[in-house]
Amino acid sequence: MFRSLRPWLAPLLGLLVGILLLPTPSLAVSVSSLPAVVPEERVIDTADVLSRAGRADVSDALRAFNEEHVDAHLITVKRLDYGLSLDKLANQLLQTWLQAGAEDNQLLFLIETQTNTAAVVESPGLEGQLNSGLLTSTARTTFGQPIREGGRYRQGSLDGIGRLLTVLQGSEDPGEPAIADINEVQVTNIPSKEETSESNAFTWIIVLLVAGTIVPMLTWWFFSR
Repeated sequence: MFRSLRPWLAPLLGLLVGILLLPTPSLAVSVSSLPAVVPEERVIDTADVLSRAGRADVSDALRAFNEEHVDAHLITVKRLDYGLSLDKLANQLLQTWLQAGAEDNQLLFLIETQTNTAAVVESPGLEGQLNSGLLTSTARTTFGQPIREGGRYRQGSLDGIGRLLTVLQGSEDPGEPAIADINEVQVTNIPSKEETSESNAFTWIIVLLVAGTIVPMLTWWFFSR
């Protein structure tokens, strides 16, 4: 009987090993996960943090940039790929769009909901109108404060968009939010020791559950033949 089963053992064991080593699904975002060309939609809410009305309000605010000859978009993501910063992702995506033939008047707002942080980047054609200090301040405070305090993504987006639009229209920068104490958030996707331990523990639980199910079934099948 053992000889008759021998041809089946290797495939079955291979299947078992494959199941045990199967990676858990990842929702981490990299530039390849996002549109390779400038999207028609003004808002790409992949993190699903804006209501339908919120998306409509933000889209309308972004369309107002058209009068200043600026093509503006906002994208939300849940979390970044390992070791990737939000600013780096925003610049990579903007570069991808420009290489695909986008006009050199792009303004991109990017929000990550895992750390509740934002980034604002511009294409080279806008550098004379919006300086890097203004973009950094807008991302860190005007966007960042509302989304860190209660997850007010719609409000943070409208405030940040409105601040830059005001400057582009020739008015004085309204400045950072009035509430003073804004804690600097370190934007990083490198897991902490605690997060790594939790991840490893979860992986072992999955492995043990699968093994506890598959191994008894294979044993029963083997001896019942």
